[in-house]
Amino acid sequence: MTGPVREPGGGSRPVLVLTHAPHEGPGLIGRALAGVPHRVRTVLDLPEPRLPDPAGLAGLVVMGGPMDADDVAGHPGLAAERALLRAAVDADVPVLGVCLGAQLLALALGAGLHRRTAHEVGFAPVEVVADDPVVAALGAVGARPTVLHWHSDEVDLPDGATLLASSDVTRVQAFRAGSAVGLQFHPELDTAMLDLWLATPDMTGDLDDGEAEAIRAAGARHLPTLVPAAEKAFGAFADRVRARG
Repeated sequence: MTGPVREPGGGSRPVLVLTHAPHEGPGLIGRALAGVPHRVRTVLDLPEPRLPDPAGLAGLVVMGGPMDADDVAGHPGLAAERALLRAAVDADVPVLGVCLGAQLLALALGAGLHRRTAHEVGFAPVEVVADDPVVAALGAVGARPTVLHWHSDEVDLPDGATLLASSDVTRVQAFRAGSAVGLQFHPELDTAMLDLWLATPDMTGDLDDGEAEAIRAAGARHLPTLVPAAEKAFGAFADRVRARG
């Protein structure tokens, strides 16, 4: 666990960021939370992690990872993460889930997970299908922004949630459920973080020959547009966090 990052005032409620792999940190989300106290923890392998009451949080961010979202036997801490996500939504805490985090959010809200049914790795478009303060920064309804994908599993849309973005391969690319937004894709990366991923064997081990360099080249084309849009999207999330904190 890392300590709080620059707490600007006594008594401020922090944002909790849950990670599942060293290379899958908050990236641009952390930049958007500059000046907001936030703590980064990894608890997925702890049988009984001590997680805070959501009433004491200004926000909750749950990042990606290579494990299956329903693999509680292999990673028992995922059960506690799901319980915290459910409680945070019930308490109207701003929540952001990315990739695995979005899948955990969907499971916490009663939706189903489908393993190995939606393989998408690399830069490809999603279609924005509903307006939302976070996703709107990536494109208006009907727009098809190009984003980075890195997943093989998909989730159903939770009951009562609003579908925000979709693709030909993965219907539920983004959704909102009350105070929570789930993003199946990865807008949190900048060029440096993409380079880190492409230098990490756990990320590239299953790629075909030449695929890593193709992704790097696509990043050089798309990230100059995507990064400012993502910063604006995460800024909208951070505004809600600041209002609560």
